[in-house]
Amino acid sequence: MPFTPLSRTPSGPRRRSLLAGAAGTGAVLLAGCSASGSSSEAVGGSSSAAARARAAAARDSERLAQRYEAVLAAHPALSGRLSPLLAEVVRHAEAFGGGGRASDTASASASASASAAPSPEVPATRKEALAELAAAEREVTDRRTKALLDAPGELARLLASVAAAGAGHAFLLTEDEK
Repeated sequence: MPFTPLSRTPSGPRRRSLLAGAAGTGAVLLAGCSASGSSSEAVGGSSSAAARARAAAARDSERLAQRYEAVLAAHPALSGRLSPLLAEVVRHAEAFGGGGRASDTASASASASASAAPSPEVPATRKEALAELAAAEREVTDRRTKALLDAPGELARLLASVAAAGAGHAFLLTEDEK
């Protein structure tokens, strides 16, 4: 059987044309992801929608901080475990423009205290209290994950980061004590 050399001409697109097409697509995608002056922020009302999303996220963090404080008041032995998480939740509220702890912001203005949620009830056992806190963290994380889909660039990044931290908190709260 005689040896027949393979054709040197490939049957599909050439590597250079694929690279050129990918570079053009990447440039278009990067142009659409600019942080400032994006078309979604330029549309009237989106900045107010972003402000509402930021305020809702701040309120969620403030309420979550209130839950942590209630659990700490009922179960002071959990202080070593919960205090760092509470400090993070307070920082999250501040990052969204809130005041941090719900009890502080409620006393700051009459309108805030009128709409503030009552102090959450805390389960009698430490295990149940931690499970309830973990469920609250997951609930807030889910809301933030949904909200980031419609949020403009920087706010979406902040929501994603804080949602990831909340998922970490939920994991730490459900991890067995060692």
